[in-house]
Amino acid sequence: MNDGTVVQATRKWVEDVVVGYNLCPFAKRELVRDRVRFVVSEADNEDGLLQALQTELLRLDDEPEIETTILIHPHVLQDFADYNEFLGAADGLLTYLDMEGIYQIASFHPEYQFAGTESDDAENYTNRSPFPMLHLLREASLEAAIDNHPDVDGIPLRNIELMNKLGAEKMRTILTESLTASENTGE
Repeated sequence: MNDGTVVQATRKWVEDVVVGYNLCPFAKRELVRDRVRFVVSEADNEDGLLQALQTELLRLDDEPEIETTILIHPHVLQDFADYNEFLGAADGLLTYLDMEGIYQIASFHPEYQFAGTESDDAENYTNRSPFPMLHLLREASLEAAIDNHPDVDGIPLRNIELMNKLGAEKMRTILTESLTASENTGE
């Protein structure tokens, strides 16, 4: 699968799931404004991914017109346990770069599983994506969005309830469709 297809599948997932089901009430605005950078890392090991992550964090610092970056890494950390463990190194990079409090990293993975859930629980689909990815967020923008939201604390519970209502099978189908649709376009 080429980079264009990976980006297209990811964008479709963001549009259909994240924005379409309003899992993140702050996402649509930046997507419509074309301020979301979708980038595919060619990294095939964790060190390479850390280098790509550093590059993207520095790009956010240099290019304020980019609100957020989705760093897609289809060639590394396919296993969720390995991915989950890597998140500590990603946060360590924020510390090393003295960017804690400036950026934060949200995590999405095809096999995402919250602690205390079963792997086939529907609620895991709030963070399941077509490919492993790291979502780089500007803290100041996130704080401003949170301050202007009437019930930010209710978002996770609402999302869990919605996923449970829709069901794991429907969400699995939607995730598969984002991959299939991009493959069928021939990019």
